[in-house]
Amino acid sequence: MQTAYLLAGFGGQGVMFAGQLMAYAGMEHGYEVTWIPSYGPEMRGGTAHCTVILSDCPIGSPLVRHPQVVIAFNKPSAQKYAGQEDPAGLFVVNRSLVDEVPLAVQGQLVEVRATDIADQLGNTRLTNMVLLGAALAARPVLPLAVLEAALVAHIPAHRRGLLPLNQQALAAGAALVSAAQPG
Repeated sequence: MQTAYLLAGFGGQGVMFAGQLMAYAGMEHGYEVTWIPSYGPEMRGGTAHCTVILSDCPIGSPLVRHPQVVIAFNKPSAQKYAGQEDPAGLFVVNRSLVDEVPLAVQGQLVEVRATDIADQLGNTRLTNMVLLGAALAARPVLPLAVLEAALVAHIPAHRRGLLPLNQQALAAGAALVSAAQPG
């Protein structure tokens, strides 16, 4: 099993933390892991994306051409990466910020109003956890409990007070997708 993820959005949306969290969770679950960040020149509001590969065998190359899972946090990312996912892959889109899903999406589409859900939980910055929860529910490469344990272990000290809300956001994203799946 090898699953490549591409997470993309604006700087400040928690794209990199979400990718790092996936990588930590993968390592703690016994997988081989790569995490490669890519930042635009701006500190906040610029482009940001990262790739994460989780594998149960050695990873031959950290480069990802057609990820199995794309998580688009915003409209520019949805437009840029739609159609680049593996045809049998998963495209998770934040419909709170993407008014129209690009026609190029070729994999399974999961639409989540992640920013709206994060706002309902009390903090827009939880959007990344809502999207991760949704992605893991749609493609359970890692048990949600493993990701939650990685969150507890790796959340920065200055964000520790947000730990319960982050856990709620993960669960909310996962529940939304689980409820929408048949059977």
